[in-house]
Amino acid sequence: MSAANGNKRKRKSRTVPAAKIGLPPGTLVHVGEIKTEQPLISTLAFDQHGIEEQRFDSFAAVSEYWPGHQRLWLNVHGLQDPAILAAIGQRYNLHPLVLEDILNTHQRPKIDDYGDYLFFVARVFEYDPDSRILISDQISIVLGKDFVLSFQERRSGLFEPIRERLRSDHAPLRRNGVDYLVHALLDAVVDRYFVVLDQLGNTAEDLEDAAIGSPTPDLLKTINLVKHDCQLIRRAIWPLRDVLNGLIRDDSAFFTADSKLYLRDIADHTIHVIETLDTVRDLLSDLMDIYLSSVSNRLNLQVRILTVLTTIFLPATLIAGIFGMNFEHMPIIGRSGGFYLALGMMAVIALGMAVIFWRRNWLKA
Repeated sequence: MSAANGNKRKRKSRTVPAAKIGLPPGTLVHVGEIKTEQPLISTLAFDQHGIEEQRFDSFAAVSEYWPGHQRLWLNVHGLQDPAILAAIGQRYNLHPLVLEDILNTHQRPKIDDYGDYLFFVARVFEYDPDSRILISDQISIVLGKDFVLSFQERRSGLFEPIRERLRSDHAPLRRNGVDYLVHALLDAVVDRYFVVLDQLGNTAEDLEDAAIGSPTPDLLKTINLVKHDCQLIRRAIWPLRDVLNGLIRDDSAFFTADSKLYLRDIADHTIHVIETLDTVRDLLSDLMDIYLSSVSNRLNLQVRILTVLTTIFLPATLIAGIFGMNFEHMPIIGRSGGFYLALGMMAVIALGMAVIFWRRNWLKA
């Protein structure tokens, strides 16, 4: 795909930040892009004895459902309906500010302790190497005593491997508490960063080859866009690292000492992500210098070739100018082969100069 196609960016279908202006805190208004046609609610009740899965298209049906197992994971795809969030908040006694942050999909990754539950915000990314488009989604998680609530902007399949693990009869996730489930969700979020960074690294290497081989103005635009994507990821992974470090140091009873060991492992992964991201950013920064150097070298080559060609034909111009002067008595003018003699002189001098320039590699691009 050409660099020009890579410069195309995905436009948002609708954003409504202006709708929040002047409203009191806790007002439920969706802010962000609508990424699903209709919200979908799924529940997964589990314990060491079994698992029960349900799907609902409205919270009215969810309100009549009571799980037959000790722990519950409720997931929502699509956040454009504030009424659904309001009903979930009433069912699980969530603070209005939590619901407001879930609906505002431009949140910075963070963690808030509300006493009876913890509230997490993280960002997850997907990258399309062909179109070079980076898609950012907000993931909101509420961890209670025996329940986990997760809210996603769209169906991405991010948590599907975790569901498959829970469906296994001997899955450790089913024997442990909901804190292990939250660990698994955060681990899936961080693992997605590695996939995106690997794709961005491959894109940076392709851009490096293009910068060395055939730099174009569109290539420069693409490099800047990829640098911007890296900056977006950096602004998301740094706060997430702080969130994980805060959980590790937290003395609350939401995470056991054993589960905090796994959180420490995720925190180490975020450090690896940051280091990899810095490597990609450094490569992209070097690409700017490579691009400018390549453009400068190509310009110098073109100027050199034009200069050599001008120099080769300069003696011919000089000879033609001399014999074109308006004098009655000039050497060779009266001879019948004078014209061909002048052409021969031009050709011999030009050929001699071309041979000299070729041996000095001044005619090679």
